[in-house]
Amino acid sequence: MNEKYRATLKSAETEDWLDLHVIRPLCYYCAVGFAKFDIHPNTVTILSMFVGAASAIFFGCGSFYYGGTTGLVYNILAVALLMVADILDCTDGQLARMTGKKSRIGRILDGVAGFTWFFPIYVALVWRFYLHHDLEFQWLGIDDTPQNALIATAVVLVLGIISGIAGIAGQQRLADYYIQVHLFFLKGEKGAELDNSERQQQLYDQMPKDAPFYERLFQRSYVDYTRKQEKVTPQFQRLMARLRQKYGSSDAIPADVREDFRRRSLPVIFWNGLLTFNFREFWLFLFCLLDVPVCLFLFEIIVMGLLYKYVNHRHESFCRQMAEQL
Repeated sequence: MNEKYRATLKSAETEDWLDLHVIRPLCYYCAVGFAKFDIHPNTVTILSMFVGAASAIFFGCGSFYYGGTTGLVYNILAVALLMVADILDCTDGQLARMTGKKSRIGRILDGVAGFTWFFPIYVALVWRFYLHHDLEFQWLGIDDTPQNALIATAVVLVLGIISGIAGIAGQQRLADYYIQVHLFFLKGEKGAELDNSERQQQLYDQMPKDAPFYERLFQRSYVDYTRKQEKVTPQFQRLMARLRQKYGSSDAIPADVREDFRRRSLPVIFWNGLLTFNFREFWLFLFCLLDVPVCLFLFEIIVMGLLYKYVNHRHESFCRQMAEQL
């Protein structure tokens, strides 16, 4: 099982301890089961979207402080559904590598899966605050009037939007990019899914006019996704331009240059892992179980925002150093 299991991983270097020793092995057995029934990885991804989005119903209703045992059960159900969605989302990639059923649509779907979970979840948490905010109002000394409730909910909505756009979208987009960058230097172009916006734009422009609407929409969104990744990594883009100029193709990059990049990137990958789902999921569960889900938005904006800046700065710094040495 060891060799077969490891063959379904992108790389042990880009997985955190929980993923490598708990989640990924479980996903491997799920992938084996799906493979026996010839279920396509994209089907698993779409299933994860529905399960994750469904958890929002229970996150919005769950509260032990306000709803007693029923509220606690709803919270636990929400946590369970989101964990199942996460397992399915991890399974699709391992299933694709196991069966060889990789596709461009699959890569795009995998990138947007998390957003389809968190959009309804964040909306549900804002609604939950509107219904249940006694604790927060007591701490802040605010009178619980209908007008104050509406004003406070509007503020929480703005925090949720900032958290969703700058937090979930921006932070996980960068984390995914740095994982693919690390894999590119570790395994080469065939061992990574390091896409660039120029190539993705070409693929979009070459799509036939009668291509399904959803394919054009996915590809258009993926062009924007890769552009945003490149926009926040100018020093890495500069390094890649230098490497292409000096060595021609990516396959011609010398092994010592690849190893130098890997050595510098490896410590950043640890902190980068905290920007991915597992760490974020823990705080979502904790704040919801403590009945202060609004704290999640503040945590995303402040703590995760600082972590994002640190990871980005550290990665860009060593990319600039390597570019100057070429």
